[in-house]
Amino acid sequence: MKVTVIGAGSWGTAIAGVAAARADEVMLWSHDEPVPAGINEHHRNPLYLTDFTLPDNVRATGDFREALEGAEGVIVVVPSPFIRATIHGAAPYIAADVPVLCLTKGIEPGTGKLMTEVVEEELGHPERVAALSGPNHAEEICRGTLAAAVVASEHPGVVAFFKDLLISPAFRLYASSDVVGVETCGAVKNVIAIVCGIAAGSGYGDNTLALIMTRGLAEISRIVHARGGDPMTCMGLAGMGDLVVTCTSEHSRNRSFGVAFAHGESLDAYQARTHMVVEGAAAAKSTAELCRRLGVDAPITFCLEAALYRGMTLDEALEALIVRTPTEEFYGLDR
Repeated sequence: MKVTVIGAGSWGTAIAGVAAARADEVMLWSHDEPVPAGINEHHRNPLYLTDFTLPDNVRATGDFREALEGAEGVIVVVPSPFIRATIHGAAPYIAADVPVLCLTKGIEPGTGKLMTEVVEEELGHPERVAALSGPNHAEEICRGTLAAAVVASEHPGVVAFFKDLLISPAFRLYASSDVVGVETCGAVKNVIAIVCGIAAGSGYGDNTLALIMTRGLAEISRIVHARGGDPMTCMGLAGMGDLVVTCTSEHSRNRSFGVAFAHGESLDAYQARTHMVVEGAAAAKSTAELCRRLGVDAPITFCLEAALYRGMTLDEALEALIVRTPTEEFYGLDR
């Protein structure tokens, strides 16, 4: 079986290594020119996870036709700002019956669409599209340390296909039918992680970080509920699990950007320095747009959006949060 991974960043590289244990051939598609040569000649990605040696049955290319011809499964792992254009380019080479798994986390600006919805629009046949999310830092997945994730689709056969492909003793996979909940958690937790990084970089302690994570989870739950998802999903791997690891880990680019932002580094400078897309920065804008459209109260998201894009200082953002009068803990949710 041939499996194609579209996107050869850290997560794409790591998941290619996971898929290689079950697939006969894994083809990585990358738009970064040095990547195919580095993987094909040395079995290493020269830009991401550079110390990770990929299995011999993983190859790479920058050509969609070569990458996708004969593929029986496709995994999408491109940064959210580029997902629509990338999948539009790949669409002519993906057969209508090929299952597609989306690992990208985000909400599209303007439309408020989740990443699977973007993929479905570009490819058609939405019944074959699933999402995977969970506390999965690529730096640990590639080393085979114990981890878990959720595969979400309303169609059990698609979930079963990707569980069989990716599951291992070290990578536990659970099933869910709540695609909206799983994807919303995956997108918005990046916003909360930036705020945790800002707090840590500003000298606040563990109590403050716990406060941000807990109220952040309540904020995510309100958004999931308003979008028609199940708030209970927020208590699982895609919600609480991913939130904790992204808000606390040294591997989290969203948290580390928050720390750098608190120290005065701009978003553009951070992304140029690290060669990484800060998904939570894009999500702050698109999530704020969505919340205003849905009438959801999302104060943490609104303050981060204002700090990143509207010229609000960090002191002003903090003031905007702490002057709010605390109300019922779980407001905005049906119980």
